[in-house]
Amino acid sequence: MRLEVELHHYQTEWDEFWSYVGSKSEQRWTWYLIERQSGIIIAWENGRRQDKVLQRLLDSVSHIPITVCHTDDWKAYSRLFPRHYRHLIGKDNTWKIERKNLNFRTHIKRLNRKTICFSKNEKIHDNVIGMYIEKYYFRHGNFADAVAA
Repeated sequence: MRLEVELHHYQTEWDEFWSYVGSKSEQRWTWYLIERQSGIIIAWENGRRQDKVLQRLLDSVSHIPITVCHTDDWKAYSRLFPRHYRHLIGKDNTWKIERKNLNFRTHIKRLNRKTICFSKNEKIHDNVIGMYIEKYYFRHGNFADAVAA
């Protein structure tokens, strides 16, 4: 008898987008990564644009066999990514996640840069983004099926 095991290694795109809570001086960043083939959001983290927020996101996906990471040139990625990640930098490799940023801003009015709609509370702000991700990007597609199994 022969046992065949299929190992998955994921190529990902990583990015972050800003919005604000209360006033434009109170920026709130959403960091996230997608599985490149399916476009499914694997994980996300809300907070400031600081290394510790990216580190929390990295910690939350440490159990996932990620091999390739496509990012923009923000230096925190190079500083914090584990050595076993193959890190490719360039906007030409992040077009899927950049398109998803546009979808976020189009679908969630409070994320639009020029709007009178904005969040007044960080918890509510983060929950709105989290519910949107859960409904449209996290529980659908190949990655979600693999996680559920």
